[in-house]
Amino acid sequence: MGTLPGVDPRELKEIMSQGAVRPETARDRHEREILDTDLADSPVTGKALRSRLRNFRPDAESAVRALGGPLIWMRRLKAIEDAYDQHVRQLDEAYRSTDPADWPRVAEQWDFSEINRLIASHNRFFPAEARLPMDPRTRDFVPVNGRRYERKPLDAAWILRRWPAARP
Repeated sequence: MGTLPGVDPRELKEIMSQGAVRPETARDRHEREILDTDLADSPVTGKALRSRLRNFRPDAESAVRALGGPLIWMRRLKAIEDAYDQHVRQLDEAYRSTDPADWPRVAEQWDFSEINRLIASHNRFFPAEARLPMDPRTRDFVPVNGRRYERKPLDAAWILRRWPAARP
């Protein structure tokens, strides 16, 4: 076996002997004897091990979906959260600069069309997109983190509950 420049001969021998069957050493024999002794006293020797049930199905579809990045329902929820935060910031600013007598009129005219469109889409498609399981007793989808998955649309009543016209 020749030597390669820059390669340690011991490392080269180790690399070249990978996969080859080597003769049993004294250490190998000792480890095998210890293992045989342990197996002789084991209560599970010769018995089938119980199968481990998994709570998921690894399949090709889930692997392909994982490669595509965030799923559509994840992106939609992020868009809802971003739009919600933007409305809260704008409403805070408007609340501070608006006369309390005019506030109910401002609340009635506030435009929630875009976020409410996203919320309606979420409420309609989320269970199928997220593959929510159903509860056979209630014939409805199971709660997500203890809460129903539906989101309530925003409206003037929501504004007036959060920013009341009567200020302290």
